Amino acid sequence: MLRMLLRLLGLLRPYRRQLAAASFFLLLSTLLSLAVPRLLGEAIDQGLSRGSFAVLVALALALVAVSVLRGLAAFGHSYLTEGVSQGVAYDLRNALYDKIQSLSFAYHDRAQTGQLMSRATQDVEQVRWWVAFGLIRVGQLLVLITGTVVLLSLINWKLAMVGLALLPLVSYRALTVTPRLRYLWNRVQDKLGELSTVLQENLAGIRVVKAFNRERYEEEKFARKATEVYGAGIDAAKLYNFHAPFMSFLVMVATGLVLWYGSREALRGDLTAGQLTQVIFYLTMLAMPVRMMGWALNLYSRATSAGARIYEVLDARSPVQERPGARELSGVRGEVAFHDVTFAYDSTPVLRNVSFVAAPGMKVALVGTTGSGKSSVVNLIPRFYDVLAGAITIDGSDIRDLTLVSLRRHVGIVLQDVFLFSATIRDNLAYGAVDAAPEEVERAARAAQLHDFIASLPAGYDTWVGERGVTLSGGQKQRVAIARTILLNPPVLILDDSTSSVDTETEQQLRQALEELMRGRTTFIITQRMSSARDADLILFLDEGRIVERGTHQELMASRGRYYQVCELQRAARATIPTIEEAFARDQGEPRDALGLLGDPARLTTVEGAS
Repeated sequence: MLRMLLRLLGLLRPYRRQLAAASFFLLLSTLLSLAVPRLLGEAIDQGLSRGSFAVLVALALALVAVSVLRGLAAFGHSYLTEGVSQGVAYDLRNALYDKIQSLSFAYHDRAQTGQLMSRATQDVEQVRWWVAFGLIRVGQLLVLITGTVVLLSLINWKLAMVGLALLPLVSYRALTVTPRLRYLWNRVQDKLGELSTVLQENLAGIRVVKAFNRERYEEEKFARKATEVYGAGIDAAKLYNFHAPFMSFLVMVATGLVLWYGSREALRGDLTAGQLTQVIFYLTMLAMPVRMMGWALNLYSRATSAGARIYEVLDARSPVQERPGARELSGVRGEVAFHDVTFAYDSTPVLRNVSFVAAPGMKVALVGTTGSGKSSVVNLIPRFYDVLAGAITIDGSDIRDLTLVSLRRHVGIVLQDVFLFSATIRDNLAYGAVDAAPEEVERAARAAQLHDFIASLPAGYDTWVGERGVTLSGGQKQRVAIARTILLNPPVLILDDSTSSVDTETEQQLRQALEELMRGRTTFIITQRMSSARDADLILFLDEGRIVERGTHQELMASRGRYYQVCELQRAARATIPTIEEAFARDQGEPRDALGLLGDPARLTTVEGAS
């Protein structure tokens, strides 16, 4: 806990001057508050008791002046403290965001989006509240308590001993409750993170939820998590809300003892009415810092719990790190080589001793069954992950010796799962080349067979595509992703099933555009369609993380191995299952049998076997 406190205090270093000024104003406000009971006591002893109206007027004016000055000091303190707290929150949010951006795929594979969002919002806000209302307030409370004790002792030390007799019990209670509050608030923050995860996943997958009629299930899942948050919050609130009134009760007991003992002293003439009034006012003032001490400890507990969660992210070390002295990659020819590469996401290797060389300008097709390791191969080239053993080189340089920015600037990739930002089509096209001229953006869109569609839209390239590109079809989003990579103009190109979401006609158009794009570039093509691998200079057939066959299409067909078998299966399937156009032409007037399958068990059996 102490270590976390020191780390949180370290966040205040850039704001030392503002913090010092805020502390000064707070100290001034506190001292002025301590002067109020003294002025009231003097008004009773010197004004009322002696019947001096002039003294009462003077002391009343003094009270007004003290109130005005105290108000100005309180404003200065509040304004500066809020500035410091907002600055700390600003720094934390940016540090978290920058850290999340720098962490590799391996970290994000394990991290929950909702938990990361909770840390960047709710946890940062808990730290801000502590800085704004808990940190400097502790100093004020200590000054207020110390000043009250000293002034009580100066008035009547015996009465002060009576009034402060319960202070050790109050201190003990505060010290024992703080660790319990910290644990409970940490639990609350964890549960809030889990709730955010459920909400984020539901919003991201709302179409799937509705398609499978799972709204009720999702409502119940969210309600369970909300109940856990509710229960954790109630547990923490129960402890705090018992603690704070109990502390106030102890102060009231002390006030009652002072009133009993002080009245006896006053009746004997050892204490004036004004002094007794001062003592009671000071004890009443003492109730406020005692109550606020519990509140400040509550804020501290929540802040340290939130800080621990924040620093879990800030202290996370990305498995992919730049080596000291990493150099810039420039003048790339495009030779990519794998040297006995072994890779695993967890403990089980998904690639084993993979070796090959892709010469500059070569087209390499990666084919194989699902889970064979095709995507893992291309994810290693831009260092989204690091190899366990072996090495990957570009133009003879180990990619681990290169800066990440320069490496990824020279590797363009069209992912199978296309992601578009909630922005205009132009913004999405130019995402990797923000300084591209409008004519360059249009040229890339034409190459991806997208320009005519964009031109048909009312706002053209300035059309808003919506969150995750929801207003576009799968094929249109795929073409935006291809155009985005074309605009990047990389010497090394990765196409991860980039034509999987387009129709046959558009696929042929894209092939022509991609042929032009791939000319002179080292290209890796991940595909399930053997027709897409036919023209590759090198085909790598992977199975269970190993390259089991390699060669050109003609060579692999001649060897009649695994590649040949898959090609024959796909050819048979295409011959058996007609295209939509063929089916409708053949079965015109029978829309319920559009594929020409109903009423022909033999053909249905053939299709099932092919699938």
